[in-house]
Amino acid sequence: MSLFRTHLTNPHDPRSRQIAVLGISLLLAACGFQIRTQPNIPPEMSRTYMAADDSYSLFYRRFRDELAKAGVEVVSSRADATAIFSILADHTDQRVLSVSAQNLPREFEVYYTIHYSVESGKQSIIEPQTLTLTRDYTYDETLVLGKAKEEELLRQAIVDDLVRIIIKQLSSL
Repeated sequence: MSLFRTHLTNPHDPRSRQIAVLGISLLLAACGFQIRTQPNIPPEMSRTYMAADDSYSLFYRRFRDELAKAGVEVVSSRADATAIFSILADHTDQRVLSVSAQNLPREFEVYYTIHYSVESGKQSIIEPQTLTLTRDYTYDETLVLGKAKEEELLRQAIVDDLVRIIIKQLSSL
């Protein structure tokens, strides 16, 4: 028993390191942890044109970057494309959720809505769909600058979630 205890408590012993690595690996596997792999975008989208009214929107830029990371060539001409990802609507805003007794806003909701479709040739890969994600936050008029930054960070997190959802949807095709 003392030999076993010596190996487990001696951090410089190679066997104790192996046991620790094995234990951590088993814990990660048991909790469902998986290393993120590159999504399997359909081959029809190997050269994709992104059609949008606003090519500078946060969603457009993040989605374009994520497509490029997935190995899709985002082209600048419809003629060069094998697929067209159309952003039919790209809208973000906030609305008041609750007010105080003095009629001052206390809680806001930030939302981001995307209406999109995907076509390859004359075939529709994804019919027009709408996704809306929301986040809410409390508001304090004494912390205006901090709350403006919080709203922006929430908006970025929403866009990241929207991008992940659509990439996952494309990967499942």
